[in-house]
Amino acid sequence: MTEFSIFNTFAKGTKPAASIRGSNCVLYTRVSTKEQADNNLSLETQRKACTQYAQKFGYTILANFGGTYESAQNDERKQFTAMLSYVKKCKERVSYIICYSLERFSRNDNSIWLSGQLRKLGIEIVSVTQPIDTSGPSGQMQQKMLFLFGEFDNQLRRQKCMAGIKEMLLAGDWPTMQPLGFDNINTNGKRRIVVNQKGKLLRQAFQWKATEGLSNQAIRAKLVERGLKLNHQRISEIFRNPFYCGLMAHNMLEGKVVQGNQEPLVSKELFLQVNGLLDQNTHGYSIKEENDAIPLKRFVSCDSCTKPMRGYIVQKKKIYYYKCNTVGCGNNKSAKSLNHAFARILEYFKLDITVELIDLIRKQTIATFNQLTEGHQDAYQLLQTQYKEINKKIERLEERFIEEEIKPDLYSKYAEKYRSEKKEIEAHLLKASQQVSNLEECVDMAIGFATKLPFKWLSADYFTKQQIQFLIFPEGMSYDKQTDRCRTKRVNTVFAYIAYLKQLFSQEKSGIPELNLEFAALVAGSRIELPSAKQRI
Repeated sequence: MTEFSIFNTFAKGTKPAASIRGSNCVLYTRVSTKEQADNNLSLETQRKACTQYAQKFGYTILANFGGTYESAQNDERKQFTAMLSYVKKCKERVSYIICYSLERFSRNDNSIWLSGQLRKLGIEIVSVTQPIDTSGPSGQMQQKMLFLFGEFDNQLRRQKCMAGIKEMLLAGDWPTMQPLGFDNINTNGKRRIVVNQKGKLLRQAFQWKATEGLSNQAIRAKLVERGLKLNHQRISEIFRNPFYCGLMAHNMLEGKVVQGNQEPLVSKELFLQVNGLLDQNTHGYSIKEENDAIPLKRFVSCDSCTKPMRGYIVQKKKIYYYKCNTVGCGNNKSAKSLNHAFARILEYFKLDITVELIDLIRKQTIATFNQLTEGHQDAYQLLQTQYKEINKKIERLEERFIEEEIKPDLYSKYAEKYRSEKKEIEAHLLKASQQVSNLEECVDMAIGFATKLPFKWLSADYFTKQQIQFLIFPEGMSYDKQTDRCRTKRVNTVFAYIAYLKQLFSQEKSGIPELNLEFAALVAGSRIELPSAKQRI
């Protein structure tokens, strides 16, 4: 008996694939960077070569994939993944994946395994510029060797690139995109990273966290009011990033932190304070933040380099000093002397005049404030309009949902969005209304402070002193060692008018010599109608 076909039911193994393969294929083109797209390896060049190859051998092109910038170092590429998904679903129809070269297909250690998996599905990878017959072991070995050389070349490039990045970091230069709050500028061909307007808001956030002890959520709300929206997680990341105090942390530094060349947004001391690490510094001493002897630290900055002045004590003499830590600047001042100078400055904001004049000042301050904030009413009306519009959107959304015009998932998505917007508008409306209703109360509080201002500052604890300082001088003060004078860019409007009107009523010399400040310069644009001489008598 020579015919055994009847026994094929008991045979083992799998039947060999048909020797005649199909003629369907897909094309895959790729470049890693825009620079490659501009040279001879352009996407159009690759596509044209792959198309001509398919036409030459009579292949039918079922689909084109790629046509974009995708790194070949991993297989997470969107177009690459889409191509693999397509050929697996259409494995009965697709026989070839045609690419310009094997390195355009893949350049990692997964490529050999992937080519084997595709071959089991009856799909071969064909390189236009590297024609190899992969039907036998010899051709398959050649293809594997080319894949290995591609991976080896990748590893060499990566090693050189990583070494360059590490050297760049050790030199203090940041190699990638700068964090939020900084801009990249080029000056005479040299790259510099400087603080931008968002960075100035983040600097305030660090101050709020350190001096006022605000929660991240409260800080987020204050930043939103000033036009900077951040989620809670982002704020936490910013507070934990040493880049903001002039240092750099990166995976390539292998667990180390190095000094960076970027402009620091906050001092290292403030950064440590925000993160609760002031008692764990590497200098062998502890820093006492609440020190009544040096309340002006970080409030007063160096007039020369603009860096905040810090406080320290000379142990032998037991004398405190304020000092700028900028190398070569050498700006320092006795804390006792500068504290007394600040107390003398506060005397100019002390109301030690008659009750009748104080009442006139109160009325004039309220009138001036209303004049300066006249435009806020427009903002309040705009918020009311926005509030009405968001309510209409919510009502319309609910109507469409009830009438089954939209599905539940779409309703939930937009309902949550609109309610969040409504809540935010309500918060702004509440604050805007409080600004008007609490005005007289705020002025009374300011006048109450002003009648006993120097005493309140001298007798207060550290944090209260800090609050009083920033209340009157929101942007702090600077100290010039050469002239032994302080300066400030801004005085709280209420206190500026209190001091200015006090000067007018008492007919004293104008301004504050200790600050080289003329009140007229502060109030010139307000157009106040002051009482006449007869009215003042």
